Amino acid sequence: MLPLSYPRRWQLASILLLVSVLTLAIIPAIWLWPQDPATVWRLSDKWLHGLTFAVLALWFSGQYAREAYWKMALGLLAFGALIEVCQRMISYRTAEWNDLLADLIGIVVGVLIASLGAGGWSMRIEKQLQNRIG
Repeated sequence: MLPLSYPRRWQLASILLLVSVLTLAIIPAIWLWPQDPATVWRLSDKWLHGLTFAVLALWFSGQYAREAYWKMALGLLAFGALIEVCQRMISYRTAEWNDLLADLIGIVVGVLIASLGAGGWSMRIEKQLQNRIG
């Protein structure tokens, strides 16, 4: 982890983010899309997986050094696999290998964006807040 001023707060926010993603991944799709979920879901499912995991990769790249991005990527891929396992265990969701592939593509995109300069963003935010406060 980067030398953050508030590491516990960042960790708590990270846990809440992961729990929220897992919750959204296992609730019935009809709760998210009341209109004909089969049509909407098929069109947007892979994009949602990719976008979600790109955001997660960018989030965690804010707290971890560039040298740890590969560990972060493996952890996020394992989280994606956990989601698929959970979805396989419930009757109203389905698990698909293509979802895991979309997760992987999103992770790669997020790590590339982080490597181009977005990584470490949480330290920059902390510095800005400290400059404003005092």
